[in-house]
Amino acid sequence: MTRTERREQLIEVAQGLFAERGLEGTSVEEIAAHAGVSKPVVYEHFGGKEGLYAVVVDREVRTLHDAIRTALTTPRANPRATIELGTLALLDYIDDNPTGFRILSRDSSASADDNSFATILSDIASRVEGLLADEFTKRNLDPDTAPLYAQMLVGLVALAGQWWIDTRGQHSLDKPTVAAHLVNLAWYGMRNLRAEPTLLTSRRPKQPLTP
Repeated sequence: MTRTERREQLIEVAQGLFAERGLEGTSVEEIAAHAGVSKPVVYEHFGGKEGLYAVVVDREVRTLHDAIRTALTTPRANPRATIELGTLALLDYIDDNPTGFRILSRDSSASADDNSFATILSDIASRVEGLLADEFTKRNLDPDTAPLYAQMLVGLVALAGQWWIDTRGQHSLDKPTVAAHLVNLAWYGMRNLRAEPTLLTSRRPKQPLTP
C-alpha cells in the first residue's frame, strides 16, 4: 500500500472498532492487528489511538455538517419544506453512516469539546434558529424563543433517529415513514403554537426550612 492507502485503511479499521467498543475499549494493538500491521505503523501515522480517533471524529463531523448545510440552503417554498429537508438529511446521515453516528452519539467528547455530539447538535440548531425566528416574527410569536425551539426540533430528530437505527430489526418503519412522523409532530405542533404558553399544573414555591 502507498502511505495514503495505508492511512485510509487504518482510519476505516479504527472507525469500526471505535463504533463497537468506544475509545477506551479499543487498543492500538487491536487496530494494528485488524489492519495487519505493526503498532509502530499506527503511531507513525497518527501518534497513537487518540490521534486516530480525532481524525475519525473530525471526518464524521464534516460529513454531518455538510449534509445539514446542503439541506438548509436548498431553495425551499415554505418552512415545512425546510423541516422536511433537515429531518431527512439527519436521518440520511444516520442511515448511511451508522458506525460514524455511533461514535458521535456515544463518546465523541473524548476527542475534543468542539466535537461532542451535544455541541454538534447545538451547531445544527443554530443554523435553524434564524429561519424559525423569521417565521415567529411573521406569526407574532416571540422570536427570542426561536433558539429554544431549534434545540427542541434538532433533539427530537436526533433521538428518534438513534432509536430508529438501534431498533431497526424490531419494527417495519422505513426512513420516509419515520421522517413523515417526525415532521407531523414538529410541523403541526408548531402551527398551533400559542404566543404565551402556560402550564396546566403549577408548583408551589418551596417553603424555607425552619430551624
